[in-house]
Amino acid sequence: MQVVASKTRKGKFLHEAGILVLPVFRALLAQVLAFALSYLLYFLDKRLFGGLLPPFLLLGFHATCSVLISVLLRLSWWWWLIQFIFPFAVVASLVFQLPPGLSLAIFVLMVLLFWSTYRTQVPYFPSKSSLLPCILEQLPQRESLRFIDIGSGFGGVSISLSKSRSSQCFYGVELAPFPWLVSWLRARFSGGMVQFYLRDYMDLDFSGFDVVFAYLSPAAMPDLWEKLHSEMRPGSLFMSYEFTVPGVEADLIINSNANDPALYVWRI
Repeated sequence: MQVVASKTRKGKFLHEAGILVLPVFRALLAQVLAFALSYLLYFLDKRLFGGLLPPFLLLGFHATCSVLISVLLRLSWWWWLIQFIFPFAVVASLVFQLPPGLSLAIFVLMVLLFWSTYRTQVPYFPSKSSLLPCILEQLPQRESLRFIDIGSGFGGVSISLSKSRSSQCFYGVELAPFPWLVSWLRARFSGGMVQFYLRDYMDLDFSGFDVVFAYLSPAAMPDLWEKLHSEMRPGSLFMSYEFTVPGVEADLIINSNANDPALYVWRI
């Protein structure tokens, strides 16, 4: 574990301009435009060359165009992967004629796992085990400490920390039902002081917590910082794994090893 940088004077939050459109609609627009370009290529090929291009090449052209348009529309990197896979998945479901029950089960599982990604712009990011010692090193030792992991997923961070600090209270909040249910069940058998809640972290009052940890996405950081800065008590800590707050310099930057993302720490 290495402290890369530290500072004593807090930076100032700077608003950044962006495209004021939900990512899901930009993703849909990318698919529509990619389909239009693919159809244009198909039409020209059939009109000029008698349809020499194979269907798989047209499908690959569609997928590639959707990714390039997503980049131009400033969608996050994980949207690029979704955009590329989507046309292949649609064609595969039609070609292989998946049973309706299986298609429904896959859809329900995806909804439960990525319940509000379209709105929060926060996909599921599992954190690495090498992160835990970095967090523990920064946690105060007092027994009354209250720690919360926002967007807690399957609960690994809070449950693991609670086993190392049995006298402190650890919480997690998750909006997607399936990960929350798994974390809730894990907490029942963990033996530590850990609880998980099914709700939007933006609806929480952070004044009751000493440490807030997040592993979200760049899109979520500006609004989260404003809320944390206005609600958390002076001296409390905000930790973010991998993602920074735009325009606000972290008080500490910690790397567990050279190949892992950094842990950023701000003192409110």
